[in-house]
Amino acid sequence: MRINEKQLELVDRQIKRILESGNYYSKVYRDAGITGVSSPEDFEKIPFTDKADLRNAYPLGIQAVPDEKVVRIHSSSGTTGKPVIIPYTKKDVDDWAAMFARCYEIAGITEKDRIHITPGYGLWTAGIGFQAGCEKLGAMAIPMGPGNTEKQIQMMIDLKSTVLCATSSYALLLAEEIEKRGIRDQIKLTKGVIGSERWSQAKRDYIAKVFNIELFDIYGLTEIYGPGIGINCPGGEGMHIFDDYLYTEIIDPKTGEVLPDGEEGEIVITTLVKEGAPLLRFRTHDLSRILPDPCPCGRTYPRLDTIKGRSDDMFKVHGVNMFPSQVEAILGQVDGVSSEYKIDIAHDNSINRDIIMITTEAEGRVDFSATGERIRQLVKSQLNVTPKVVVVSLNTLPRSEKKTQRVFDHRGD
Repeated sequence: MRINEKQLELVDRQIKRILESGNYYSKVYRDAGITGVSSPEDFEKIPFTDKADLRNAYPLGIQAVPDEKVVRIHSSSGTTGKPVIIPYTKKDVDDWAAMFARCYEIAGITEKDRIHITPGYGLWTAGIGFQAGCEKLGAMAIPMGPGNTEKQIQMMIDLKSTVLCATSSYALLLAEEIEKRGIRDQIKLTKGVIGSERWSQAKRDYIAKVFNIELFDIYGLTEIYGPGIGINCPGGEGMHIFDDYLYTEIIDPKTGEVLPDGEEGEIVITTLVKEGAPLLRFRTHDLSRILPDPCPCGRTYPRLDTIKGRSDDMFKVHGVNMFPSQVEAILGQVDGVSSEYKIDIAHDNSINRDIIMITTEAEGRVDFSATGERIRQLVKSQLNVTPKVVVVSLNTLPRSEKKTQRVFDHRGD
């Protein structure tokens, strides 16, 4: 799916705006001899950019409009370094709301729905994006934000919320609490719009079963508007990405080679009309592929397959490259094991060897010792690494209202 003429025209316009703005990228493009594009070959000469560049431009070096045009600032968490700060114009905010409303519509959500919004508000792009799209759609927004599970459930019951918006971690926490209390019959939810982190099939099945709802994956990232730039359709495979606002490529994360549709690699996104902080060929580090076949729903927006993980989530043990998603897939093969787990990696100085320990939860009906051995053997046979495995009771591992950290690497401690 190469870039088309209309998209090329929009990218050319973005390059000229960036050069005129004198921002961080204007120097990058001048140094690279980039003055515009008129063909797919020209486009592929544009250098990639990633979060490191945005941190180098901190705080507002990527701003491409005068201050008086900026109406809002959003930011990443900054947990792994300087935060990334993204300025938005009024058009950017309106475009984001329009894309998010489109996501809701694709999911079959209408102005008659009552949308219970639990992601965080503030500098993070989550909660306010869900709300803006809801208001654009004309539905009732219930802007709860995260935390206070007691109040969340009470409002869900009293206001008869029909749509839950959450991270998968918080949706799981709410589902477990509602199941524990035996109050599912008081919950009126019909759909869940889940984003911010990848989630296993086991977790998906549990949340869908407890709430008896249809679940939708919503995609987005702070640097590219926020959540709401794509969603899967009912019963459809993969997530539609809105190519009137964004151009999406898949590249080999090691070589940067653009891969053909159907091949898995790293998602790279170009913002076609973003004003405040236009980004061209931004490396997301999310791993997926473009699904080559037309969607049965009839929509022609390109589709990304389910996010498999992140290229920067990879960790190495005994010389083997591994991803949390591989461990999740193995746990999903074992009867009675829940979707919750954590991976600890450390170096044992006494034997001068790295060790990996997987802790996971299982139902009380299964033999924990036999379950742990089964997981150990599967990891050994499929990943060529022999872990220590600890199986604990359900609800033992901590739950999160945001994203759940899965890998704890103690080798640098």
